[in-house]
Amino acid sequence: MSEYQYYEFLAIDRPLTEHEMGELRTISTRAHITPTSFVNHYEWGDLKARPIMMMEKYFDAFVYVANWGTHRFMLRVPGRLLDVKDVSPYAAENAIAVEIKGKHLIIDFMSDQEPEGDWEAGEGRLSSIIPLRADLLSGDLRCLYLGWLLGVQRGEIKDGALEPAVPPGLTKLSAPLKSLADFLRIDGDLIEVAARGSATEVGGSTEDGEFRRWIQSLPGTEKDDLFVRLAGGEDHHVRAELLQRFRRARRADPDGIDLKQRSVKELLVDAEERTNIRRREAAEREAKERARREKEEAAARERCLDELAKRQEEVWREVDALITTKQPQKYERAVALLKDLRDLAVRSTQQDAFRRRLAELRERHSKKSTLMARINRL
Repeated sequence: MSEYQYYEFLAIDRPLTEHEMGELRTISTRAHITPTSFVNHYEWGDLKARPIMMMEKYFDAFVYVANWGTHRFMLRVPGRLLDVKDVSPYAAENAIAVEIKGKHLIIDFMSDQEPEGDWEAGEGRLSSIIPLRADLLSGDLRCLYLGWLLGVQRGEIKDGALEPAVPPGLTKLSAPLKSLADFLRIDGDLIEVAARGSATEVGGSTEDGEFRRWIQSLPGTEKDDLFVRLAGGEDHHVRAELLQRFRRARRADPDGIDLKQRSVKELLVDAEERTNIRRREAAEREAKERARREKEEAAARERCLDELAKRQEEVWREVDALITTKQPQKYERAVALLKDLRDLAVRSTQQDAFRRRLAELRERHSKKSTLMARINRL
């Protein structure tokens, strides 16, 4: 296989029509196309359409993986639910781009990095990160901040630039956010130091009493309108819209935490320091673990030599018996026993006696060249 490219598109807000599926079939005759998806991979050719065009016209999410190291993730969201003014502060050249396409915003995450070792296939990637679209529509902007961090990591943002608003809850990433960070290959130490500027997310669930109280505080006519929209079933973004408004109301709370914006340089310096600390701690743990293993191995070796000391003559006879078989595979066992006898002699300061007996053994079996070669490596 000279190359590998994986394309997966997903329609969420509405299924594709038969006509649209026919249009997609003209783009690829071998893609797997359903009313909600388009999946294909290429080993020699390429997709005969621009992904951004397919997102604009048909789909709400897209993942791309190439074996030369390109990872790409796109989301299309209704502009009425996500204001471009809320998204644009997180834009960072190629790492995260934002485009207005008709009534939608398309958010494009891109990571280019030479693969280390074996490259990864694209199957299953989209399913692990697609929940982020619903989170984003409900006002959770953490995925946008991660995209901005990727721009910092790639050097696409000037050192003196200040970070955008740090979304709450960055210290505890959800599984989809962790999958996104992994997919985009964002440095874990950079995420950790960035999260220090993130307030704790509270009241972000419909199960929270705070959310219930906020709903109760809405005007009655507004709640009636919400019920009508829910009952109609056509506006399936009502829940996301409510959560988004709730989060905005909480962020406007004057009692909220006012966290200082940091510069790109500050984040990078802190991340490098964190990396050095982590590596030093890992080296210390490894050294302790190595010392523990060596101590255990030394103790086990001492116990082995203690047992050997009780039956030295028996072991010398066993060495002779193994050599007498004239089977090369038995020579390895004989030499291993000789090593044990040598170590025991060193421990008991009887090296001269060991050397004499080894010399006698060499003389008796001097014509066995294979054996002599093994003994010479003692």
